[in-house]
Amino acid sequence: MADLEEIKKRIDELREQINYHNYRYYVLDSPEISDAEYDALMRELKQLEEQYPQFVTPDSPTQRVGAAPVEAFGVVEHPLPLLSLGNAFSKEELLAWHSRTVKLLGTSDFDFVGELKVDGLAVALTYVDGLFTTGATRGDGFRGEDITQNLRTIRSIPLSVPKDAPPRFEVRGEVFLPKDGFHKLNRERAEEGLPLFANPRNAAAGSVRQLDPRITAKRPLDIYIYMLGYAEGKPIPPTHWETLEYLKSLGFKVNPNNRLLKSIEEVEEYHQTWVERRENLQYEVDGVVVKVNQLELQARLGDVGHEPRWAIAYKFPATQGTTRLVDIGISVGRTGTLNPYAILEPVTVGGVTIRQAALHNEDDIRRKDIRIGDTVIVQRAGEVIPEVVGPVKSKRTGQEKEFKLLEKVFDPSKGRPACPVCGGEIIQPEGEVMYYCSNATCPAQAQQRLEHFVSRGAMDIRGIGESLSATLFAQGLVRDPADLYYLKDKKDKLLSLEKMAEKSVSNLLSAIENSKERPLARLIFALGIRHIGEETAEILASEFHSLEALANASREQLMSIPTIGPKIADSIIAFFREEANRNIIRKLKEAGVRLEEEAAAKPETLPLSGKEFVLTGTLASFPRHEAEERIKALGGSTSSSVSKKTTYLVVGADPGSKLAKAQQLGTKILNEEEFLKLLEEATKTRNGA
Repeated sequence: MADLEEIKKRIDELREQINYHNYRYYVLDSPEISDAEYDALMRELKQLEEQYPQFVTPDSPTQRVGAAPVEAFGVVEHPLPLLSLGNAFSKEELLAWHSRTVKLLGTSDFDFVGELKVDGLAVALTYVDGLFTTGATRGDGFRGEDITQNLRTIRSIPLSVPKDAPPRFEVRGEVFLPKDGFHKLNRERAEEGLPLFANPRNAAAGSVRQLDPRITAKRPLDIYIYMLGYAEGKPIPPTHWETLEYLKSLGFKVNPNNRLLKSIEEVEEYHQTWVERRENLQYEVDGVVVKVNQLELQARLGDVGHEPRWAIAYKFPATQGTTRLVDIGISVGRTGTLNPYAILEPVTVGGVTIRQAALHNEDDIRRKDIRIGDTVIVQRAGEVIPEVVGPVKSKRTGQEKEFKLLEKVFDPSKGRPACPVCGGEIIQPEGEVMYYCSNATCPAQAQQRLEHFVSRGAMDIRGIGESLSATLFAQGLVRDPADLYYLKDKKDKLLSLEKMAEKSVSNLLSAIENSKERPLARLIFALGIRHIGEETAEILASEFHSLEALANASREQLMSIPTIGPKIADSIIAFFREEANRNIIRKLKEAGVRLEEEAAAKPETLPLSGKEFVLTGTLASFPRHEAEERIKALGGSTSSSVSKKTTYLVVGADPGSKLAKAQQLGTKILNEEEFLKLLEEATKTRNGA
């Protein structure tokens, strides 16, 4: 029997390492290990805790995700109220607040802390004896919802803090959804026919109020801690700025854009800086929060109503404008979705002239009651495509028209609704809000499918971007992704295209040829089957081992796989039932694209099992990610940093500091030629040659 002391020691080591790497990744944004290495640590910890449940603790990193759904939210009493802030919408209002503050204190000898006002959901986190015990929403300021289980899934919230922290204390922060995560979430909801979130704040609030924490865990929520609520049993620093620095030392994520400001003039400069730069942020902000820095002065100022006198939100100018909705157009997406978009009378918002804006889908248009001819509110946030927020109903004249997608695309010559690009039949799958063009060879779909097919996560064919793919279609050189593999017979026509010289054409054809050996999972993903992402493609490849087997799989076979539900199963069957899609696969096969792979051998039986590789510099033979795939296919592992565990450092052109570290540790160093030879020998061994 294993020594229980040794087991517990290993579990503690793993927790310490995982917590450290969580802090590096989610708080400092400076990871030190690869995702694969992190996953390996987490897998080992999960396995040990499953074997030895007596060692599971509430603050273990494994307890963040997958807790059983709570039946209902409880209520948490806030020991100190979570107050809302007063607002200043102009410099004059800011100066008025400052004058009141000076008058109340009888002095102007104080400084300020400026913080970005993140547009999210305020929460209070309580720690007792070093452990995160309770997380609650603001609620009415005095009582909030208990969302502890959901907050535990947010990896930038530490589940435990150093032993020298106060025995009991509360911190307050803002949970938010980054812009990329928000738009990805809304795209997924649109595809599934679910109501869209109006903004990132709405999405963050909806995410932390899920009754099932596993749903919350799937969303990339983050948090910035903005103050200490209270602390018992230990003195705290005398200023808000020093308190934020102290909270950082305990492992909390504090916004790096906070600033200590010496005067109200510096406050105004700080505000103006972020008026100009806010679009560069990866999260939504709607102003800056200005706080009196000295905590003793904060206590003297106190509160008035539900607002503290010692802080104010200095809001940014609006990023919205109003204009007339001239018409609603229809575009066709990669999977055939018919996507309505607003055609607007030009309006300038945030210094940018907007003529078109997103409308998502017909249900969203109906829900917002947007009509052609309406005066509408248009919102621009960062670099994201502008969207129509809603109509200004008070300005209606009675001439506005309701939008009906099927009427918009009705083709009198066919006597039915038709795709505006190809004239194909329009369908609406049961249970979905989106309409689709059923023609798999629709040019609008085909070009976008080609761009998806050649992307890095798919077949990784470098050199084909939006411009070249459009040209290839316009010139009739490509009609579907399989046609790429026949371009070698049309080299003269490629050379006649603009910006296509001998070298660029040769590089393109070489990239196409190399892609024939991409793993089966990449090909499945590249085909663009609806609802099939990279992870699901990996699962399907490992289950069926060939495209033919997947194409012939029954609904029952597909749904017997734990992660495959009826929607995905039906999507796969529908894809392979289409004659046009079967023709694409036939052409891929005839061109020599690999459509199958052997069932993966157990890693411990492969020739590079137990060997860890680190790569540095540029390899001439293939990109680094491909080198890593070959290593893993042969049973080896890869890491982003050199350590005593590293078996080989592979050195390409212009190596970095990893070379010196490897030399210092005496790690075996391979040049590219030696690395290729090692891969060749390992491949022969695996194949029994």
